[in-house]
This record gives sequence, C-alpha cells and structure tokens, in this order.
Amino acid sequence: MNHLLHRRAFLQRSLTGLSSIALASLLKDDGLLASEPPVRPTIDPARPYAPRVPHFTPRANRVLMIFCSGALSHVDTWDYKPELFKRHDTPMPGASGLITFQGENGNLIKPIRDFRPRGQSGKMLSDLLPNLAELADDMCFIHSMTAKSNTHGPAENQMGTGYILDGFPSCGAWVTYALGTENQNLPAYVAIPDPRGVPQIGPRHWGSAFLPAAFQGTAFNAQKSIPNLARPASISENADRETRDFLRRLNDQHLKQNPGDSDLAARISAYELAARMQLAAAQVSDLSTESKAMQALYGVNDPNVNKAGFARNCIMARRLIESGVRFVQLFNGSYAMGEGVGNWDGHRKIHEQYAVHAPILDQPCAALIKDLKARGLLSDTLIAFVTEFGRMPTFQKGANGRDHNPKGFSVWLAGAGVKPAFSYGATDEFGYQAVENVTSIYDLHATMLHLLGLNHERLSFYNNGIERRLTDVHGRVITDILVSSDR
Repeated sequence: MNHLLHRRAFLQRSLTGLSSIALASLLKDDGLLASEPPVRPTIDPARPYAPRVPHFTPRANRVLMIFCSGALSHVDTWDYKPELFKRHDTPMPGASGLITFQGENGNLIKPIRDFRPRGQSGKMLSDLLPNLAELADDMCFIHSMTAKSNTHGPAENQMGTGYILDGFPSCGAWVTYALGTENQNLPAYVAIPDPRGVPQIGPRHWGSAFLPAAFQGTAFNAQKSIPNLARPASISENADRETRDFLRRLNDQHLKQNPGDSDLAARISAYELAARMQLAAAQVSDLSTESKAMQALYGVNDPNVNKAGFARNCIMARRLIESGVRFVQLFNGSYAMGEGVGNWDGHRKIHEQYAVHAPILDQPCAALIKDLKARGLLSDTLIAFVTEFGRMPTFQKGANGRDHNPKGFSVWLAGAGVKPAFSYGATDEFGYQAVENVTSIYDLHATMLHLLGLNHERLSFYNNGIERRLTDVHGRVITDILVSSDR
C-alpha cells in the first residue's frame, strides 16, 4: 500500500483540518465549548470535612433545602391565576380529553383558598399558608419550573439528585464534597425527615452514591433523643478526655505504620467525628434550652402532634445552621402513611387533605425563616423551598383533587444572593405549563451551586468512564434572580 499522500488528498485533508479548527474557535467564542477543565477538590482522607476554597467568592455559606414531598400544588399556594376564578368548573380550552398521570381530567377548578396581596410588594399569595405568605417580601419566586417526570419517585430523584434514575449523589453530597464544612464537630450534611416518616425515595435524598461515603447526609430526628451519647456517670470528664487523647495517639501511630492507606484514614476520621458528636449532637438536639417564647413561635407545644413534631424539626434546622452545618435538608410530608395522607399528593380530596397538611407546614416553617433573619443568618444562608412537581389546574375526572403536573410549577428561594420580593418566569393563564422564561431543575441546581461559589460545569466526579455532574450536561445559572453584584 502506498502511504504517501498525492496532492489532491493533501489539499482535501488540509481543508478539513482547517475548517475543524475554525469551527472549534467559533464555538469557543460563543461559549459552546467548555473553556475550563473540571476541578476536583483536594480531599485529605483523614479530614474529609475540612473546609475547602470554592471556585469563586460565594454569596452563601450554607443551604437550607425545604422539601415538600408529594407535590405541593402551585395553583393553590404561590401561582395566582385570576382565570381559574373566572372560569371555575368549565372545560380548559384546548384540553378536551386530556390524559395525565392518573387518567382523564375534568373541568378547571379555582384555588381551594382565596388569594390576597402580601407585604409591601403586594404579591398575590394564597390564604392556605398565611404565615409563609406574610414573608412574601423575603421570597424570590420561580414560577416557570419544569420537571422531567410526572411520577413521584423519579421526580423526587431529579429534585434531590439531578437525575430521574437511582444511583446519583444528592445535591447536599455534591456541596459537601466540594466545600467541606466549618464545623468539625457535626456532620457537614444533615437531613431531617418529617416526623410522620420519610419521603418516597427515602435515604436516596441524602445519599452520596458514587461520591465518597463520607459525603452522604446524616439523618437527624428531633422527636427522639440521640441514644448513648451521655458520658457514664462513673467516668469523670478528665478521664474521658485523657482516654480520647490516648486513642488518638494510637491511631496516629497506626497511620504512620500504614502510609497512604486512605480507607484507614477515612475510618479513623469517621470514628473521631462520632466521638466529637457525642457532645455537639447532644447539644444541638436538646431543645429544652430554647425559651418558651421561641417554642411558642414555632408551635412546639401545639396539640397537633404532627405540627409539634415538625416545629421541633424546624428549631433543630435553625440550630444546625447556626452551628455551621453546610447543608441542611428539611422534609415536610411522608409516604409512610399512604397516598395523600401524610404528604401533599392531593388526588382525591384536596380540600380535606390540604386542610390537614397546611397548618403542619405553615407556622413552623415561617417561624424558621423569621428566626434565621432575626439572628442575621439569612444574609449568608440560601433557602430553597422545593417540591417534585406541580399539580393540574383541573380536577381529575370523578375526583375532588388535582393530578400530577411537571409542565409548570413554582419554587422559591430566599436569603443570600437572591432578589427579595421578586418573581421570575410564568405559567400560562391557567397555571398548566411554563410559557415565560422556562426553567428546569438543572437551572435551579446550577444557580444554587453558583451562589455557593461553585461553577456547576467544573464540579465533577469521574465515574464509570464519565465525568459526572449534578447538572449532567445541562443547566444554566438564572442570573435574572440574583442581586446585581452577583450577576
């Protein structure tokens, strides 16, 4: 075979090569090529939670994610649609015979509570959650959120991990992998399930998947005392401290004898954290030190045991944030009690179901936000209030509730770096689908990471031959909702 190029082949191949170079240059100029390589944090296995430097200066130092499990209806809470009141109990135009998750839809149905203007902004919000509605001037609404699935499990997966499939790290795991935490006596990432039980996908919400196990969330429960943390009365504080010091010296010697053993270092670190938590976790979960006025603000002594339990969870969330925990995930709603009974899945009797769930969420959650603001913590804490998807503006045929709707719904942010009293995007006149500034969960995650000083395109982890990201290959920062200095 003759491997020498003749003149025509040489010119053809040169032209192809030059055009490829030109195309690459144009794509780079338009921002369509990755201009910077992924950045993996340098992690000491012996100190996996040590604080790490972000990609750029952050506006937020920590995150509180409030997750309403079961799909809280946006048209009954945050997304005011006058047409639903005007066209109550009439067919939705262009939707004859529309089939959604559980079957055919009936007529348009007005919100189950009236809407009224709130705060100085005059934002129209529902009477369903009156205490939260009072905080409208602190909230930054995204009314054009969309999800990829209309099924609870995959949709919860996407909001929690970025993917509808199982097996991917949670948002909190990505954050603590990237940044570690300031408090070395508590976990970097804490999940607080609803007193009634866990959300549908359970611990996958706070799992680390293929990220190192150190970055999975630790589930706390304010309803139960953490067992076996108190020092036995027969052991003095001095003897306890000296025993730990002796054990630390033994561990250090063992590490020196096994240099480079990251698994050993990680195990020692985990046990040392557990020992430190004996004091710190017991203190942060001891709500008896809270004043009676503070307990009343949250509703800790409410006769509704589920509301009182959620109120204690909210206080513990504030104490964790106050202690410097990097990522706190607070859940409202549980699947342990059945469809719609313990969560926001209002298919059949939404009036009755939401009348039960709304008071459990409203006062404690509003008190948490007020408390964070009063303590000066809201200025560097990002609050993300989310749910897995929305609900239909129609009632299901033959039922008194709303079916699943991933085509358009609302979430809101508050705190560090986001515009207060601001609304972004919109659904159509009925609240059925996003039509203005349509956003995705990828965009939400990219924006959250951005506020923490992280470039979502550069934060990755190599797994099974692929550079994995929280935002997969999607996502953009929603710059219009950021305060001017952060755009």
